[in-house]
Amino acid sequence: MSEPQIDPAGNTQAFRAFANNQDVEAAQPKASRLPIWIALGAVAVAVIAVVAYLLAG
Repeated sequence: MSEPQIDPAGNTQAFRAFANNQDVEAAQPKASRLPIWIALGAVAVAVIAVVAYLLAG
């Protein structure tokens, strides 16, 4: 039984496709997470205010 021959050009093409795909993904801007942190901070302040009000009253 003979060993299957591996096409080195196929591996190079696969690598080039992978590298080009990585370049495209890196060039796309990522969404900022700042609005999420602002919303979580506002919720935390509201929860603390409600707890403080309930404990004081």
